[in-house]
Amino acid sequence: MSDPLFATCDVLIIGAGPVGLFLACELALAGCSVQILEQASDASTSLKRAPFGLRGLSVATMEIFDRRGLLMPLKARIPERDIAAAASWMRQTRQPAGHFAGIDFFMDQIDQRQWAYRLPSTISPMAADLESIEAVLKDRALTLGVVVSYGISVSEIHATDKEVTVRADDKVFRGNWLVGCDGGRSSVRKAAGFAFTGTDPEFTGYFARVELADPRILPAGHHDTPTGTYIFDPPDMIRMAEFDGGVCHRHRALTRDHIQTVLRRISGSDVEVRALGLATTWTDRAFLASDYRKGRVLLAGDAAHIHSPLGGQGLNLGFGDAMNLGWKLASTTLGDAAPALLDSYQNERRPVAEQVLDWSRAQVALMRPDQGSRALRAIVHDLAATRDGATYMAERVWGIGLRYDLSDDHPLVARSAPDFRLNDGRRLNEHLRRGKALLLDFDGNPCLQELCVRYQHRLSYSAVDAKDRMGLCALLIRPDGVVAWASNHPSDGSQVENILAHWLLSPRQAKADLTIRCLF
Repeated sequence: MSDPLFATCDVLIIGAGPVGLFLACELALAGCSVQILEQASDASTSLKRAPFGLRGLSVATMEIFDRRGLLMPLKARIPERDIAAAASWMRQTRQPAGHFAGIDFFMDQIDQRQWAYRLPSTISPMAADLESIEAVLKDRALTLGVVVSYGISVSEIHATDKEVTVRADDKVFRGNWLVGCDGGRSSVRKAAGFAFTGTDPEFTGYFARVELADPRILPAGHHDTPTGTYIFDPPDMIRMAEFDGGVCHRHRALTRDHIQTVLRRISGSDVEVRALGLATTWTDRAFLASDYRKGRVLLAGDAAHIHSPLGGQGLNLGFGDAMNLGWKLASTTLGDAAPALLDSYQNERRPVAEQVLDWSRAQVALMRPDQGSRALRAIVHDLAATRDGATYMAERVWGIGLRYDLSDDHPLVARSAPDFRLNDGRRLNEHLRRGKALLLDFDGNPCLQELCVRYQHRLSYSAVDAKDRMGLCALLIRPDGVVAWASNHPSDGSQVENILAHWLLSPRQAKADLTIRCLF
C-alpha cells in the first residue's frame, strides 16, 4: 500500500533556514499556498546565536527587509548587547564597513557621492544572529499562512511536467513546484540530478571558544603566519585557517588536543588550551549548480552555490535569490506569468553567484601563506586604505553595485530602486510592502494611469512627486525592487506595456489560460 498523501500546496520548500523562510514569505504574500519541510526537529541551536551565528547583513539585504516591512522587527529582536560583545569589529575606534580577506575598510573612507544612481539613505550594513533572523521570518511566514513542518527527512523526489511529489518517512507531500533551500549538502539538488561543480578547498577554517592557560601568550587581533592565519578575540574566541586542503573539515573530531595542536602550529607559540567549548569548522570549497531550475524543481541559497564565509557574502546572496525568485514563481503559479519569466531567475542570479564565488577565491589567494600572496596582500591593504579603494570594496561587499542585464542604457535600469522620499510622507520602500510591481509616476501622466488600470491585478500605481526625483518623470519597479524602466521625459506608456508583456499575460490572456486549465 502506498503512503498516504499528507499535504498538497502550490509550492513545497525544503529547508526552513533564512532563505527558505524568506522565499515562503514572498510566495505567500502573493497569494500562494506554501509548505516548508525541515529535516531538523528543533530549529534552535547554539550555532545560530552570537558569536557563532553572527552574520553581516549587507545594504542590499537591509533594503530587501525594509521593502517588506521586516527591518524594524529584526532590529527590535536583535540582542544588541550580546552581538556587540561578540563582534570584535564593533569595538574598534573607527566604524568598520567590511573587510576583504581580513583587510578592513572603514565608513569614514567611503565616498557615497561616487554612486550617482543612489540617494542618501540611513540604511547601512548590520550584524544579526541567525536565531533572530529566522525568528522574525518564521513569525511573518506563519502570519501569512505558511505551514512549517520540522523533523521531516526527504527520502525521494518525483517530478512530472505538472507537479512534484516528495516522500518523507511515512508521508507524501505534493506541490505544483518544489524549491530546494536545504543548504550546501542539498538533498533536493542531489535527488533531482543538478550538476554541482567548482574548486576544492585549500584550507580548514576553525571557530572555537577556548579557555587558555595564559591568554597573554597570544596577541589580540588578526595575524598572518608562515602556516596560516589566526584571529584572537580575548579572552576566549579563536578563528583560524590552516592551508591543509580542507582535510580536517568534518573528518577530524574537534577535541581540545586537536584545536591546541592546530593553534600552536599556526601561531608558533606554546599556547595551552585548558578547555574547549563550542567549536565548528568550515572550508573555502566553492561550487555552483549548473542550473537553478529543472522543470518544476528549483534551487536557491546554499543549495545552488557554496563558498567560504569570508566577507559574509553567502547569506546575502541567498536572500537575493529568494527576492528574485519569489515574485516570478508566484506569478507562474498563479497563472498570469509570461512563459519566459521564470527562466530569468537563473539568467539573472547565476552570474551574481559566479562573481561572489570569484570574490571569495580572490580572498583565499591573499591568505595563502607564501611570499607572493603576502606581497599582493600588502598592495591590496594599501589600496583599501584609499578613498577610491574603500568605496569600490563597499560597493561590492554591500551589494549595491548589483546590476542585472535588462538591455537598457538608462543608468537606473536594472539596479535597486533609490529609496525616494515622496511627497505623500512615505518612502519608496514603504510602497513595496505588498510585494507588487510599482509604477511610480511623478507627473501623473494620463497614459500611464490608463495602462495601470489594465494591469491592476499585479501592478500598483502611485502618482506622487518626490523631494529629489533625480531628473525622472516616471519609473517602473519590479516586485523585488529592481528598476525595470525609467524615463526622464513624458511617456506614452508603450515601453512600459512591452516590459509588462514580458512579465505577465494580459488580463484577457490570463482569463483564457485559466479557462483552458479548468477544462482539463
